[in-house]
Amino acid sequence: MTIIELLEKLVAMDGSDLHIIAGLHPAVRVDGQLIPLTGYEELTPSDTQELVYSILTEEQKETFESDKEDRYELDFAYSVSGLGRFRCNIHKQRGTVAASVRALATHIPKLKELGLPHSVQDFATARKGLVLVAGPTGSGKSTTLAALIDTINSTRCDHIITVEDPIEYLHNSKKSYISQREVGFSGDTLSFKNALKFALRQDPDVILIGEMRDYETIGIALTSAERGHLVFGPLHTSGVVETVNRVIDIFPAEQHNQVRAQFASNLVGVISQILLPRINGRGRCVACEVMKTNAAIRNNIRSGTMESLHHIIETSTSEGMQTMDQSLLKLCQEGKIDYDSARSYVCDKTVEKRLQQYQRPGRV
Repeated sequence: MTIIELLEKLVAMDGSDLHIIAGLHPAVRVDGQLIPLTGYEELTPSDTQELVYSILTEEQKETFESDKEDRYELDFAYSVSGLGRFRCNIHKQRGTVAASVRALATHIPKLKELGLPHSVQDFATARKGLVLVAGPTGSGKSTTLAALIDTINSTRCDHIITVEDPIEYLHNSKKSYISQREVGFSGDTLSFKNALKFALRQDPDVILIGEMRDYETIGIALTSAERGHLVFGPLHTSGVVETVNRVIDIFPAEQHNQVRAQFASNLVGVISQILLPRINGRGRCVACEVMKTNAAIRNNIRSGTMESLHHIIETSTSEGMQTMDQSLLKLCQEGKIDYDSARSYVCDKTVEKRLQQYQRPGRV
């Protein structure tokens, strides 16, 4: 067994992730489900280390074993000619080396191919401001962001800068010029903070931030949007309201009033998405909540009355907005998903009752 064999299996199964853990069979995630590869032996600690170390450089091994700040944690991109690109996370568990490997798509889909509402296209026409794509891990945020960037790349003569760890989708310059910077010791910049600080001196029109996990990065994103750039970024949150709250709450309490005002003035919109299994068993489809910032939403963010945002979204379908409940109901009506897939994500009990008619026979 080699790591290349396992990566070939991952690609052949059209899987999203490969897991290598001592004491278990290797496993591949397909359509959200983890499938053990029982055709291979259970891995021993020496097996896992040998598999993982076979794709590390000597410098990466040294960092993984001895770095003062990031010992036993390593993220990097790995390419195999003729097979594809992969995002690798190497770590330790129970004292043994383990790995999670994400298969990176080589094809950047068009927005309409993703099943997102047509109104999402409008985010790619904005000239300045902040666009957030939210959702849990594995919900397709990176793909949505890549499709938005590709739309701009295909239609506008801009300079686009992406800052990622690692670079997931490779963009070829079309109408736009694209600079892609990878964060890391062997990448193009040492940190998101550094890259974003100096990005403002590189004449960008559009900036994609691959990770927004601290108030410094989010603060730079807000400042960049305020200075007239169009900024895209992901957040690991569930729902539009939680996303708005997360941005504000990540700052110290004494800054909340200032941040609310800055955020309200510069937010273009939020997409919050999840992936659900299709009713036919072939693949998954996206359900999403879409908020496009208007005067009412800006006023509520400034005043801190976030509980009103859901109602504004619900009643603004003519402006291209939709709640998650509305999205789930539409997908059920179209026969793409069933009640059992949707019910965990429904907020309104009235909507849940309407969805029950789409429960498959034999399900309880």
